[in-house]
Amino acid sequence: MKQIVIISGKGGTGKTVITAAFASLAKNKVMVDCDVDAADLYLLLHPEIQETHKFIGGKEAIINQEKCSQCGKCFDVCRFNAISYQSINSKTYQQIMVDPISCEGCGVCVWNCPMDAIEFKEKISGEWFLSETKYGPFVHAKLCIAEENSGKLVSLVRQKAKEIAEKENKDYVIIDGPPGIGCPVISSLSGVDCALVVTEPTLSGLHDAIRVIDVAKHFGVVVNLVINKYDLNIEMSKKIEKYCKDNKINMAGKIVYDSVVTESIANKKTIIEYSDGEVTRQIKNLWKIIKEVKNG
Repeated sequence: MKQIVIISGKGGTGKTVITAAFASLAKNKVMVDCDVDAADLYLLLHPEIQETHKFIGGKEAIINQEKCSQCGKCFDVCRFNAISYQSINSKTYQQIMVDPISCEGCGVCVWNCPMDAIEFKEKISGEWFLSETKYGPFVHAKLCIAEENSGKLVSLVRQKAKEIAEKENKDYVIIDGPPGIGCPVISSLSGVDCALVVTEPTLSGLHDAIRVIDVAKHFGVVVNLVINKYDLNIEMSKKIEKYCKDNKINMAGKIVYDSVVTESIANKKTIIEYSDGEVTRQIKNLWKIIKEVKNG
């Protein structure tokens, strides 16, 4: 089983379009959408959800007003300004309340409450799904608005995909990774066999690609790079190619700009299904290269 992650140093580079195309081309695989903060691979894969599970991302403090003596100890120790006195029914009566948005779930208030009046309950931060598509099994998730621990959720969906792949003897786990270089990206990269970095021919595209390449190298992951819409700025594309040559990064391919890609997205189809043009040919060649890459 080979795990392949498609990542980018920034959003909007075409990462999900390429991942969906790989889903059309690869045989005997499991797909994973690890961009849990803004998942959109499902728009092209049209999954039928088989199982829905709650994701517990942490805990939150809830004050039991019957036990609370209003001593204010929790107010004093909270570093996140999540605890405040609020007026109840009248301006003369106040009670201590916890703002669930501001609460970081650190538990300091729980440990310092002399009345044992603060409950520390598990917090549902999102959902994850096991789905079927015409391309094969698909594991994806949705983080609730303003919730954290997306790295933990990424690790969870990756683990479930790996379990399916091992159980069903799949050849590939194809991962649509999140953009950037933060915790979710690290969770997407760890333990994979190959990372495909998707960039665009701009100065910021190169800058952010370098950052995510450095992260991948830190974890010993083999890195390949593809320039999407390379013909929009030939000079910048040459600079990116030179960077790859100088730093021994494999240039796996270049993809031209074509409005047919936008049309395929609008029609909710992968580019492989929608068109047999130049973009499709280039992505097919890209997949031939990526599937043969060996770790180390």
